[in-house]
Amino acid sequence: MFDFNQHLERKLGLFPVTNIVVANIIGAGIFTTTGYIMDFLGNPWLMIGLWCVGGLISFCGALAFGELGAAYPEAGGEYVFISKLFSPLLGFLSGWLSLLVAFSAPIAASAIGFSKYVIWAFPDFQHALMLNDAISPETFSSLLAILLILGFSLIHSSGVVFGARVQNVLTVFKVVLLVGLIMAGFAFGEGSFTHFQTPHTLRFDFEGWKAIGLSLVFVMYAYSGWNSATYIGSEIRNPRKIIPLSLLISTLVVTVLYVLLNLFFVYAIPVQQMVGEPEIAGMAAGSAFGPIAEKVISLLIAFALFSSLSAFIILGPRVYYKMARDGYFFKSIAAIQPQRKVPVNAIYLQAAIAIVLVLSGTFEQILIYMGFALGIFPVIAVAGVFVLRKRKKSVLPLWGYPWVHIVFVVSGVVMLVLAFFQQPVESTVAILTVLSGIPVFYWFKARKKKAEN
Repeated sequence: MFDFNQHLERKLGLFPVTNIVVANIIGAGIFTTTGYIMDFLGNPWLMIGLWCVGGLISFCGALAFGELGAAYPEAGGEYVFISKLFSPLLGFLSGWLSLLVAFSAPIAASAIGFSKYVIWAFPDFQHALMLNDAISPETFSSLLAILLILGFSLIHSSGVVFGARVQNVLTVFKVVLLVGLIMAGFAFGEGSFTHFQTPHTLRFDFEGWKAIGLSLVFVMYAYSGWNSATYIGSEIRNPRKIIPLSLLISTLVVTVLYVLLNLFFVYAIPVQQMVGEPEIAGMAAGSAFGPIAEKVISLLIAFALFSSLSAFIILGPRVYYKMARDGYFFKSIAAIQPQRKVPVNAIYLQAAIAIVLVLSGTFEQILIYMGFALGIFPVIAVAGVFVLRKRKKSVLPLWGYPWVHIVFVVSGVVMLVLAFFQQPVESTVAILTVLSGIPVFYWFKARKKKAEN
C-alpha cells in the first residue's frame, strides 16, 4: 500500500549525509582521468595544480549549494532551486535531464563497470557458478550488473535509515582503502620523486590554455557529485546546519584524497609512461607493488563504483518524487511507502531505466552526449544565489559572496563553451535533448491545471 499524503521524514544526521556525498563524488573518474590530463599538459606539477583548482571550484559550488540548501531544505536539489528562483520550466528541464541520464546512466555504468572489474580480477567466477555453457561472458556481466542494481534498489526501498547505514559502511571502507593505498605507496612502494622533474613546460598561448581548459573538464568530471546532499534535503535533520556542513566537509576530504592520489601516481610512474594511460591507478599500483597489486587496485575501483552506485540510487528518486509532488510528473511517482517512508515507486522507476540501459549498452554513448548538458544546471543553480540574496530570502548567508559564486559561474561557462567547440555535434544533441523536455513540461502543466479545476 502507498500513501500520497505521506511525506519524507527527517532522519539523517551529519555523518550519513557526508558519507553519501563522498561516495557520490569518488567514482571511476579519479582512477582513470590522470593519464589523459598528463597527455594534454605533460607537466606533473601543473596537473597537481589543476586538481587543487578543481577542488577549489567544487568548494565554491558547495558554499553556494549550502546556502541554497539551507533556504530550500527539500528533496530535489537544483530542480527545486531553479524552479523557485528562476522558473518551473527551467527547473523541470533540470529534473528531466536527471530522469533521462544524470542518475540512471551512471547507475548503469557503475554496475557494468563493477561487474567487469570483478570478472577481470576473478576470471573463474562464471565457471565457479557453472554458467559457462549457459550464457556468454558478456551476458553474465550484464546479469551481474542487473542483480547489483536490483539489490541496492531493494536495500534503499527498505528505509532511508537502513540504506544510510549500508552506505556508511561502504563509504568508510572505500576511504580507508584509498588512504591505505596512498600511505603504503609512499612508505613501501617502488617509485621516485625525480618523476616530478620534467623538461616539458606548457606554453601559455591559445593552445596551452585550451589544454588547461580541457584538462579541467576531466578534473571537474571526477569531482562531480559535490552537491549531493541537496537532493535529500527533506530527509535531513536540522538541514540548515547539516546540508552546508556535509557539502563543505566532503569536498575538502575528497580534494585532499584526490591531490594525494595524484601525487602517488606521479611518484610511482614516470611522466612519459602516464601519457594517455586509461587505467592509471592499476598501472601505478603495479609499478609500486608488483603485478599482484593490479588485481587489488581493480577490486578497489570496483568497490568505488559499488559505493557510488548505492549513492546514486539514494539520490535520484528524490528528484522524480519532488517533480511528481509538484504536479510535473506522474502522480504515482510521488507515492510514499507508509512504514518505510521512502518513495519506492521512484526508486523502482529509476532501477527500470538503468536496467534498460544495461541491456541496451547505450549508457556510455548517453554519458558522452549528455556530459555537456549536465554542466549547465549547476551553473544556473549557483547563479540563483544572486536572486536569493536580492529577494532577501537567504537564511544562512555563507562567506565569499559574491566572489566564490562568480568564480564557479565563470569557470562553468568557460568549460561549457570549450566543450561545445571541442565536441559541437555531441553538445548540440545534448542541448536538443534538454529542450525536448519543454513539450513534456507543458503537457504535465496542462494535466495539473485540469486536475486543480
